Amino acid sequence: MLLRSNSSGKLFPFIFNKLKVTPNEPFAPSFQALFSTRIVGEKPILVRDFIHSALYDPNNGYFSQRSGAVGVLQRSIKFNQLEGRKAYMKHLDKIYKQSGIAWFTPVELFKPWYAQGIAEAILRTANLSVPLKIYEIGGGSGTCAKGILDYIMLNAPPRIYNNMTYISVEISPTLAEIQKQTVGEVRNHLSKFKVEHRDAMDRSGWGDVEQQPCWVIMLEVLDNLPHDLIYSESQVSPWMEVWVEKQLDGEGLSELYKPLQDSLIKRCDEILELDKNDTKQSSMVSKAWSKLFPKPRRCWLPTGCMKLLEVLHAALPKMSLIASDFSFLPDVKVPGERAPLVSTKKDGHSSDYSNYLDAKGDADIFFPTDFWLLERIDHYCSGWLKLQKDKSSPQGKKRRTITLDTSSFMEEFGLPSKTRTKDGYNPLLDDFKNTKFYLSVPTHNINVEIGIGSREV
Repeated sequence: MLLRSNSSGKLFPFIFNKLKVTPNEPFAPSFQALFSTRIVGEKPILVRDFIHSALYDPNNGYFSQRSGAVGVLQRSIKFNQLEGRKAYMKHLDKIYKQSGIAWFTPVELFKPWYAQGIAEAILRTANLSVPLKIYEIGGGSGTCAKGILDYIMLNAPPRIYNNMTYISVEISPTLAEIQKQTVGEVRNHLSKFKVEHRDAMDRSGWGDVEQQPCWVIMLEVLDNLPHDLIYSESQVSPWMEVWVEKQLDGEGLSELYKPLQDSLIKRCDEILELDKNDTKQSSMVSKAWSKLFPKPRRCWLPTGCMKLLEVLHAALPKMSLIASDFSFLPDVKVPGERAPLVSTKKDGHSSDYSNYLDAKGDADIFFPTDFWLLERIDHYCSGWLKLQKDKSSPQGKKRRTITLDTSSFMEEFGLPSKTRTKDGYNPLLDDFKNTKFYLSVPTHNINVEIGIGSREV
């Protein structure tokens, strides 16, 4: 659940959760113009490159400007001592006022129970005949890593904990240090844990192909990965890729449309089979109708997710994957299918942009995850969907996958009684209606039922 605070300190519940950090003062218009010029030079750039710069530019990007504070609770919330929803909201209000933090992740709000649910899912599904190896991408403050290590140390046979490795792949040097401190609160964990400060989408950082089974965890990572945008003038016009260029005055930005040529965009288009669907729907009547009443179309493509999964499948062909993210976002003003929420905070008030080009380092840009498309991309990057086009290939799926609502996941793998208030209200199960978990394991994993059921160790 996302809680947006206004200037009076009241909290308004929305149905999504996200790590945010304390905003700085609003950027001056002159700075915005300057930064937009830096993002887009004399040559146009793809939308994904604009988004990447607006979020991650080392000097002026949104996260770089706000990396000085992360949402870390000093102590776990004692849900069983709270009377109900009203008491929980009041307690959260107090936490936000005391901390000065604008947003907390669910792994932080529900520590240690959220991370322990993930740990239980891994223990049920992992091939425990080999040493357990876990990668976490974008580990935040290290709360998830510590919770998982704590749970395995206390609940798995000693050989599992003693021989395991937990690697955090973290692009932020500030967060990398915080993670070391968080995990280091338990001295025994330090020999199992390390942080690699690098970009997970850079294949060279992964080194040689890892042939052993391993787990990859991504919590609230997919939503901030860069996306591309494609545009069509009408219901039957061909899709074109969108580029961003400077206007003639050198201050504003505008879109430029080109035929599909970028390889990542074309591969996403192939997975979606947009052209195939368009052909089916383009009857003579619909063509005539679209000429009379043309309706422009805009579609956002998760090319950043595509690139990341291509790298992971290439470097870790036997990986199992667990990802959690938004399945939808409310009050999105930016047009297009799978469009992002572009949100900033000024003078204590949150406000949302209707144009992604208005985000120039002062706003977060985050996307809903289409879990059906995520599964298709996962299968594509594993090589299976490519084989399907070869009619002579008898090879079946390379992955077993399942998507679960957060409440279903936690009821199966977590301890829901620990996050329940006195009157039965459970914020972990009741409030996170727009988040899901995606689990994907290779078919050669002997525990092919995705861990649902009893655990054998």
